[in-house]
Amino acid sequence: MLIGAPGTGKSSVLKHLKSSGFYCMEEISREITIRAQEEGIEQLFLIEPILFSKLLLKGREDQYLKASKSSNNLIFFDRGLPDIHAYLDYTKEKYPSYFKKSSKKNRYDYVFIFKPWKEIFITDSERYESFKEATIIDMYLEKSYEDLNYSLIEVPFDTIENRSNFILNWLKINA
Repeated sequence: MLIGAPGTGKSSVLKHLKSSGFYCMEEISREITIRAQEEGIEQLFLIEPILFSKLLLKGREDQYLKASKSSNNLIFFDRGLPDIHAYLDYTKEKYPSYFKKSSKKNRYDYVFIFKPWKEIFITDSERYESFKEATIIDMYLEKSYEDLNYSLIEVPFDTIENRSNFILNWLKINA
């Protein structure tokens, strides 16, 4: 699984892995945000963080279930279930316990973390966070995964191809 704050290059690496023939579960928060924007809600997470997070939880649980039924032995996820409560913790939002229960129940084999990288960071219509906010979110993401006893594998700053190769080589050696 690939995790990291906004604008760290996760989705670009995932797209590269997908174009190389790997089975990938793409980030779904953009899809939820775009659907809400089409309904006139600029940033659903900022207006209704629990509703947004429930939609995200459902989508990520569906991805996890789909992956568990797949015959592919290597599946990459762009973000995971613990990201949901990490973001809620970041915003100091109170949330139901089932968010963390889902993270404890549905475990990932390996977690690759992409650290904030100012040189590639950009905002867009779905990504509203500043670089400073991204660095704070990064701390919450790390804490959420470490609290669940994951060992995080840091992906070095490099080209998309080299970052993808780092992940694949790490898995070849360690998996």
